[in-house]
Amino acid sequence: MADDSGVSISGPDSPGKAVLYVLVGLAIAGYGGFDYVQQTEAVRNSVEVDATIVERGIETDSGTSSNPGVEYEPTVAFEYTYDGTDYTGTKLYPADIARSYDSRSEAESVLEPYERGTRTTAYVSPDDPSDAFLKNETSSAPIVAVGLGALFALLGTASAVRQF
Repeated sequence: MADDSGVSISGPDSPGKAVLYVLVGLAIAGYGGFDYVQQTEAVRNSVEVDATIVERGIETDSGTSSNPGVEYEPTVAFEYTYDGTDYTGTKLYPADIARSYDSRSEAESVLEPYERGTRTTAYVSPDDPSDAFLKNETSSAPIVAVGLGALFALLGTASAVRQF
């Protein structure tokens, strides 16, 4: 597909690949939607527990040739007790899809309140107390996955329509 700007976007070059793009896109979008629903329920049903930060850091992902650029993901580990059982948690947000940032300073600012040894509040679902998180708010990462999956499926569908 080309426009007056000279930018050309081409999709898969065969009907089979186009169908694969659609299926992969729908799977990514579906997982993002599922993760969004799960994190919304986790925030709604969570209870507070005392936690202690035991580790924190930033992981760097340098991307791929098709998706260049560096992304920074804040990481944290914290210990807490719920209903007499000790646990270690590693999530900032309730989403399973980790949130990353374009700059190291953005990722560091997210970790600012979580110095090693700091006591803080964590949130747990009484149904699954082993899956705690520190920020009792939803992350936009699953919504991004839905959008990217939908875009991928749309590209596959447009390519398939052009070929038939």
